[in-house]
Amino acid sequence: MMKIFLYGIREDEKNYLKEWTDVHPEVTIAYTDQFLSTETAELAKNYNGVVTLQMQPYSREALQNLHDFGINKISVRNVGLDGFDFQDLRDLGFSLTNVPVYSPNAIAEHTTSLILRLLRRVPEFDKKFNNADYSWFPTIGEEINGKTVGIVGTGHIGSVVARIMQAMGAKVIAYDIKPNPYLENLGVYVDSLDEIFKQADIITLHTPLAKKDVHMIDADAIAKMKDGVVIINAARGGLIDTEALIAGLDSGKIGGAGLDVLESENDVFQKKFNSLDDVKDPQFKALINRDNVIITPHTAFYTTTAVHNMVFDSLTDNLNMLEGRKPKYPVDLSEE
Repeated sequence: MMKIFLYGIREDEKNYLKEWTDVHPEVTIAYTDQFLSTETAELAKNYNGVVTLQMQPYSREALQNLHDFGINKISVRNVGLDGFDFQDLRDLGFSLTNVPVYSPNAIAEHTTSLILRLLRRVPEFDKKFNNADYSWFPTIGEEINGKTVGIVGTGHIGSVVARIMQAMGAKVIAYDIKPNPYLENLGVYVDSLDEIFKQADIITLHTPLAKKDVHMIDADAIAKMKDGVVIINAARGGLIDTEALIAGLDSGKIGGAGLDVLESENDVFQKKFNSLDDVKDPQFKALINRDNVIITPHTAFYTTTAVHNMVFDSLTDNLNMLEGRKPKYPVDLSEE
């Protein structure tokens, strides 16, 4: 009987774990709400495979401990892999899977929500309502219709965003090193990121965090953008240089930002503080109270459909590897 240990399990995932084990009674699973670390690796002793959640860097020591327990199959329940050093995985003989497509619609819809809330100045209306001010003047909004929306990264998520934006009347332009054939036929691609920066009223990021793309949006990039540009990031926090973003907001160059991810989000997201004063992250504090900034705590993915798929696909791929079958979503460890 195969045995799989899961890390970082939340309450909302437990029903899906039961559903999966009902389908696979031949597999024994156990889990913890703690993340995989040098110390918690011990919990997986006597198990065959591990399923985890990308929330923090994985140390070589933690992976070495798993290796010493005879474990060499890891499945990640989400898409992000930037917490792994692929050299460590290669050195220790690991096989890895992720879940790159748990629900593109979840993230695309959230992206659309961030854009709409910024254009219709929802944070300002919320503040008015909290002060019993129910007037609409002078808090006038804008429409997506007629705007130029620049999409960086047109894989599963970015292509859905493109379709939604076009349906709402926007002019869509896109950049990707691997163009999507569907969007290519629509003639939306431009030749460079600089063209996105130059033309777009709204820029939304939907690309992984490759090393070359760290701080893709920096001070130089922002300087090339239209005055009043709206920037949306529901991909990876490291794509944006946060200090440059703050400076752009301060100067008025950036008209608004919708951020579901931040560079230092692990210091803040998924934690409960008594008050904002208890938050130590100065960048978070510099962003959170602005009328033209909306921050959500990495929840773009967080729907019932997505969580079901993350649990089922990761466990099924881990079992496939353990039993010598080809997984649905293998990760090529030679890429980095």
